[in-house]
Amino acid sequence: MDTIASFFSFITTPVSWVIVQFHTLYGAIFGPDTGWAWGLSIVSLVVLIRICLIPLFVKQIKSTRNMQALQPKMKAIQERYKSDKQRQSEEMMKLYKETGTNPLSSCLPILAQSPFFFALYHVLSSIASGKTIGVIDQPLLESARQAHIFGAPLAATFTDSAEKVASLDASITSVRIVTAIMIILMSASQFYTQRQLMMKNVDLSVKTPYMQQQKMLMYIFPVIFAVMGINFPVGVLVYWLTTNVWTMGQQMYVISQNPTPGSKAQDSYLQRLLKSVTSHGEVRGRRRKNIVKAIVAKGSDRNENERRFFAGLAKAGFAAQADGTVIKSDTVAAEAEGGAAAKRQQPKRQTKAKRQAAVGQTAAAKSAEDAAGSPAGAEEPKTSLEKKPEGAATDAAQGDKPARPSRASSGATRQAKSGQRKGQQRPKHPSSKK
Repeated sequence: MDTIASFFSFITTPVSWVIVQFHTLYGAIFGPDTGWAWGLSIVSLVVLIRICLIPLFVKQIKSTRNMQALQPKMKAIQERYKSDKQRQSEEMMKLYKETGTNPLSSCLPILAQSPFFFALYHVLSSIASGKTIGVIDQPLLESARQAHIFGAPLAATFTDSAEKVASLDASITSVRIVTAIMIILMSASQFYTQRQLMMKNVDLSVKTPYMQQQKMLMYIFPVIFAVMGINFPVGVLVYWLTTNVWTMGQQMYVISQNPTPGSKAQDSYLQRLLKSVTSHGEVRGRRRKNIVKAIVAKGSDRNENERRFFAGLAKAGFAAQADGTVIKSDTVAAEAEGGAAAKRQQPKRQTKAKRQAAVGQTAAAKSAEDAAGSPAGAEEPKTSLEKKPEGAATDAAQGDKPARPSRASSGATRQAKSGQRKGQQRPKHPSSKK
């Protein structure tokens, strides 16, 4: 670790200068030799660095979402060119270029703050060794060596010997208890941050290898931090715990206010937005209007959460506009209510036995009506099974309907029509059989 930190020695002077400036401020409040003055100086250093890295964090969020959206296309390219690695790489780079996605953007905040992390480690190691570094002169060095956080010196580590800890005016037990608690908190915050990202801010409708990688990192990163943490000085643990808490809070804000489309966080956000619109009758805030505008522009490509949001607006009598606003519309509400009522009033499907019974009842009722309407003494109509004389007309009950022709006459008629259609037939060849 000391060898790696030495590569970033060029930035130790700016880091030490920032710490000294914050120490001057907090020293006037808590005392120059207290752990609060030096500990809060390190925390303030983290806050300052993370504020400067906010643009990179925004770029990381956009890159992560673009990577999630590209996972199905990337998987298709891998399947198509699985035997040609060079062509696969070329197609991947072409896809990144077309969509403006940089795979390394998701790592930019970590890479950007790594020099500050190692520079701080180098500063604290020099304090533990009793060496001046950067703008920390001998009086500031002695003040930093006397500073303790809950009984643990800033420069002490979990693996230090009892003699080294005693030289810093502390006990090995207090150092190991404080460092163990901070390592556990550091690993737990890292795990919770990654789990929050996987459970709430990922589109679960699309299963991609990217999700499996993130799930693996959720368990691997805390273990890595726990193993490496036993070699970190207390001051570095303060730095890393603070940056983890900052990341967790920053991510909670992003998930709450700008969630990933198709995720559980988006569903929760749209339900809150729907409640706000129905209460106030309008979309409040420019950011909310931009979100509604983007959903309207999607058209038929909306996901389930967005369709549910629009259905809720229609039920409440609102219609979303292309500029992100909503208007009151009674027609939309009537259509939504009418569609729901029509859906509720659909009759249940009857069984076959019930349908047959209903047909029988209808036939019986019709027979009763015919019997009641016929005159007294009238002769009942003959059934179709009784023989009728050929060429005879039907009875009075059938009215002027012509009688059904006999089988012989109908055959003759069909033969005549067939002859008319065929016309004059060609004579047979003399050699053909008669």
